[in-house]
Amino acid sequence: MPSRTSAKSAKAIKAAGKSAPSTRKGSGGKLPTKRNIPWLTIGAVVVIVGLIGGIAWYLVPKYHEKQELKNPSAYIDGIVKKDYEAGLHVAATQRVAYDQVPAFGGPHDSSWAACTGVVYDKAIRSENAVHSLEHGAVWITYNPDKVDAASIDTLKKKVDGQPYTLMSPYPGLDKPISLQAWGHQLKLDSATDSRVDQFIKDLRLNSNTYPEVGASCANPTFDTANPPAFDPSAPGPDAVPMNGKGASQDQSELGGGISPGTIPGLGGLGGLTEMPGGVPQIPVPTEGAEQPAQQPAPGQ
Repeated sequence: MPSRTSAKSAKAIKAAGKSAPSTRKGSGGKLPTKRNIPWLTIGAVVVIVGLIGGIAWYLVPKYHEKQELKNPSAYIDGIVKKDYEAGLHVAATQRVAYDQVPAFGGPHDSSWAACTGVVYDKAIRSENAVHSLEHGAVWITYNPDKVDAASIDTLKKKVDGQPYTLMSPYPGLDKPISLQAWGHQLKLDSATDSRVDQFIKDLRLNSNTYPEVGASCANPTFDTANPPAFDPSAPGPDAVPMNGKGASQDQSELGGGISPGTIPGLGGLGGLTEMPGGVPQIPVPTEGAEQPAQQPAPGQ
């Protein structure tokens, strides 16, 4: 018969077994183990995030640079930009109620002011000059009462004989100098302002900023010695509004340019060559040079 001592020992062993951590499956009594941190995964995530940031750092400036190349003039301080519908023509006897002075877009005369580096001594009709802008030219205007002879001479040197430019006085101009390109204007106080050259460089024949890419600036039917007169008075109630009501739509100007044979009053124009980009290369006019001979239109 078991002794009392052995019975007590058996009970002690049994109690110790109950208090010890269970090693049975599902009992949740396993001893805690050291948690492994997924350093490899964290490192991969860091590398990916870094790559994305690096790509963005590289591409975002490139995007802005590309946009700037399309129209770098947008970064010229003080420039004014507006959108205008192209190809709206008025008659030689009509006026346009322009929304800007000088005008730099909107309805215009079907005949453009010759803009092959012509320096006009007289103020010219805005409706003709605006058509020149539609061809990719830069029009420099100045107030003869606010600009001295030296400043006029400085501006002349930037225009005289330079394709796709023209210059003329503009009486009553609110600033000494104003530069115009299609949909763009910059008014300045000084002819030596560096923005004059920047405006010409960025906007003359910038195919992203004007409607009639490839159109000529030569127009032998436009009398450069005695151009259509500038009218300083306010347009009357019969003037064509900026929405073009009363103007005629020239569909040929909506397709990105015109051929030399469509010059008003001519069946064609000789002496022009085409550059790879499709923009006419106009021979620089020289003093005393004869105008290109008139060419017969097809079928004549």
